[in-house]
Amino acid sequence: MSERSVGIIGKGMIGISMAVLFTGNGISTIVLAKDADVGLEKYRTYYRDLIRQGLVTESQAAACEKLLSFTENYTDLAGVEIVFECVTEKLEVKYEVYRQIEANCPKLKAIASTTSALCPADLAAGVQEKKKIMVAHPYNPPHIVPCVELVKNEFTDPAALEAVSALLEYCGREVCRMNKPAPGFIANRLQHALYREAVYMVEQGICSPEDVDKCIKSSWGPRYTSIGLFDHFDYAGLDLIANIERYLYPDLCNDTTVQPMIQERLNRGDLGYKTGVGVYDWRQRNMDDFRQRVTAPYLKTFNWKLPK
Repeated sequence: MSERSVGIIGKGMIGISMAVLFTGNGISTIVLAKDADVGLEKYRTYYRDLIRQGLVTESQAAACEKLLSFTENYTDLAGVEIVFECVTEKLEVKYEVYRQIEANCPKLKAIASTTSALCPADLAAGVQEKKKIMVAHPYNPPHIVPCVELVKNEFTDPAALEAVSALLEYCGREVCRMNKPAPGFIANRLQHALYREAVYMVEQGICSPEDVDKCIKSSWGPRYTSIGLFDHFDYAGLDLIANIERYLYPDLCNDTTVQPMIQERLNRGDLGYKTGVGVYDWRQRNMDDFRQRVTAPYLKTFNWKLPK
């Protein structure tokens, strides 16, 4: 695996984080993007964080960087077998990228889009060899968060899926395969179902946002970092669970549009951290502490095959 090279299209947060992941596991990585200096600085920032967290040494980071290169020419991707497309969520932009990849990558086995929204069938409409296209949706930042959702379309060749899956698993990722596409994939469907109920409870005056978050962090949140949802409910007993559901389900939220509590904030321009205020007021928060807490639960899963 370490003798192969990977292509990445795009130097945004996801693209550069993926480059950190692959080079951190000894895999030569070519990033196609303009303004290579900007991408390289992002890359080095991620490694500085890893060094500060004691996960990587300075000499290891230097060895990893030797495996990274930038280009603006698709011809430089001629030797790669797998390309990760990490460009803007516009089909016409992705289609042009796919045309260039197909024209310049004779050894191509798979194109994996990191899209968080688009269906692989729609992506396949933009390629000649539809059997090579799929979604490999990581969670930000991909070099820290292990989950990657692998989503095929009706044309996807099992060999292409296996190639991408093997690469990601070699790099310590938890590959979660979908049997068929569904909007939101797996994790976001679960996450937004939870968020819908949380917003509903706040709107109904049942509890505050603070107590929703406190309850999650101090009850079942930690549990699901070591066992799964089906693990827990099977262990509890499906008869017990069914009795609870018969009583509870009729009272749960079933809204199908953005809820008033959120829409009112959208109308005011209160979008959360990026505007200073959302459900919470972010202006007085210690953001260094917040970012550390965001990544802290995942650090125990750090298992790279670092080059020496």
